[in-house]
Amino acid sequence: MAPLLLRGARLPDGDVRDVLLDPDSGLVARVAPPGLLPSAPGGLDLTGHLLLPAPAEPHAHLDKALTWDLAGAPPGDLPSAVAAWRAYAARVTEEDVFRRAGRTVDELCANGVTAVRTHVDLLTADGSYGDGDPLRGLRALLRLRERLRGRLRLQIAVLHVDAPDELLHRALDLGADLLGGCPHLSADPAASVERVLRVAADRGVGVDLHADETLDPGAEDLRLLARAVREGGFVPGVTASHCVSLGAVRPDEAARTAKEVAAVGIGVVTLPLTNLYLQGRGRPSSTPRGLTALRALLDAGVTVAAGGDNVRDPFNPVGRADPLETASLLVTAGHLSPDEALDAVTAGARAVLGLPAAGPYEGAVADLLAVRAQSVSEALGASCPERLVFAGGRLVSRTSVVRELY
Repeated sequence: MAPLLLRGARLPDGDVRDVLLDPDSGLVARVAPPGLLPSAPGGLDLTGHLLLPAPAEPHAHLDKALTWDLAGAPPGDLPSAVAAWRAYAARVTEEDVFRRAGRTVDELCANGVTAVRTHVDLLTADGSYGDGDPLRGLRALLRLRERLRGRLRLQIAVLHVDAPDELLHRALDLGADLLGGCPHLSADPAASVERVLRVAADRGVGVDLHADETLDPGAEDLRLLARAVREGGFVPGVTASHCVSLGAVRPDEAARTAKEVAAVGIGVVTLPLTNLYLQGRGRPSSTPRGLTALRALLDAGVTVAAGGDNVRDPFNPVGRADPLETASLLVTAGHLSPDEALDAVTAGARAVLGLPAAGPYEGAVADLLAVRAQSVSEALGASCPERLVFAGGRLVSRTSVVRELY
């Protein structure tokens, strides 16, 4: 394919540059002041646009997406959401998952996402894994992954609570990329963590656990995971998602745990949209934010990513499948700077997914998002629906807006 020249784009540091993309290599070939690069047919004028690294979505639930109206509206706490989803899961079909997940991925792509890690339930109504076809959701997402090749990278993590080893191996044999789990829902969280790491090590795949999705300061999933990784010498990548309880402990304790997490290379994914919705409902006065200890983790050198988690399902009735919405919440509720928040949904998210760096820089992967904005704070604060999305140096999505005021 012919190189693609993006003219007059403003970079995150404020400089205006022309950026040459090479679709054959999928990399950014050149970055130069305007007018210095040879023009080519089919180039794009990005005057008035901010050119950013494309976001990645490090934590989605595509099999659950868009089921809020279908599954009923629970009161809004985590146990009620789990119960509502399990009841609905009894009648979920492979085609149902494929259709809803496809719609959600289209929303993610239009908003700038070029890589997604989704968790997928082993679909049973009661979690017993005994009857029915628990792998139908996984098969739907494997089909979707094939359809998305060239437009979006899709990683699939198997989400379960104490599923038999045999079922986990079947899921990996089908093509799942890594193992997930919810130790805090297990009868024996420590054994659950150790078993997932053992199976993952046997298969040479990574792990991404739902950890400490509670405001209880005594929750131990993250510490158990850090200790098990340290003692077992686990090599493939390890991610802990949620880690809400870390934000409920004393600052000195959060700092100690953060250092333990950094020492063993665990990445942490914070999920502000869903955790702000679900957590703290029993505390009507001085309601806690329900986020992990972001500053302690960053100060310790932990790779911190941020995701959207649920999109209009029993765990959260809202959500726009937009990483810039996620980043905006990290500014308002997590007290990060706009640049730190943007990093969590771009560089941090790609690092957790094990992907090379992307952005408008020579030699970087040409996964880019052009937003009609002049600064990072404007991009996060004003929603900015006009966007162009590039994956591997190719334009894969363009959203234009017509606004009429009378």
